[in-house]
Amino acid sequence: MPSFLDFEKPIAELQARIDELRDTGADGGVDISAEIAKLQTKSDRLLKDTFARLTPWQKTQVARHPERPHFKHYVAGLFEEFVPLAGDRAFGDDQAILGGFATFRGQRVMVLGHEKGDDTASRLRHNFGMGKPEGYRKAIRLMELADRARLPVLTLVDTSGAFPGIQAEERGQAEAIARSTDACLALGVPMVAAVVGEGGSGGAIALASGNRVLMFEHAVYSVISPEGCASILWRTADKAADAAEAMKVTAQDLKSLGVIDGIVAEPVGGAHRDPAAAIAALGDALEAQLRDLTGMGGDALRRDRREKFLKMGRVA
Repeated sequence: MPSFLDFEKPIAELQARIDELRDTGADGGVDISAEIAKLQTKSDRLLKDTFARLTPWQKTQVARHPERPHFKHYVAGLFEEFVPLAGDRAFGDDQAILGGFATFRGQRVMVLGHEKGDDTASRLRHNFGMGKPEGYRKAIRLMELADRARLPVLTLVDTSGAFPGIQAEERGQAEAIARSTDACLALGVPMVAAVVGEGGSGGAIALASGNRVLMFEHAVYSVISPEGCASILWRTADKAADAAEAMKVTAQDLKSLGVIDGIVAEPVGGAHRDPAAAIAALGDALEAQLRDLTGMGGDALRRDRREKFLKMGRVA
């Protein structure tokens, strides 16, 4: 059973009642299957209705759900023959940004992405998906390697932002993010990016400046976190819900603004409720976008990216 978010309390109460009835009827003394089925139908309907009208702040909470699939789950579910590549050849290896060669539905590719981790130990090891300069320099190295090998690049974005520590700043965090973004734009091979959870600030766009950018239905993508925006504008993180609404962080808003190219539907209740279905849906979307880009030359791909990003925010 997934852990429930604050706004899912009515669903959690129904599910607890269903589990209680199942335990009661386990001894076979009383047939309560009809009552259980009735409550389950009510719970399913409530779940569907709730997720059909999520606010931007609620979507942010869903995007951050700890049980959502992470990079390693997408690699296991979508890619074969994954060969991880490590290190930036300058300082060290960052575990927040992972990548390597892989086969995606019969085609060799380079896959990169943020890994947040799914328990305390792995979250600390992967720094909660917050990349350091060596992580972005590793991404640059791998993208340039893919370019030389004429392999498409697929990126899976899921980070609250680049690591803001003093050591990261001393090692050139801003420069590394800028060069990673530039490396995306300079690729002479197709690049498709997908925001699968959080897309936070430059830490996200450094891996998301592709020919096509997809987002999961309940993912979010913004220049700053809602809490950070609220702290700046209202001097309190308590206004995070208002900030999320104003910033247009949702996939639906960003699609209408032309910032992203497509929305990938999630299972009812979010990707964490049926990870296998969510992973398969993303795979289908990535395959379709790659197919559309196949056959384009390097100059055409670079021009396509340039035009895509320059037209954002342009008033006709």
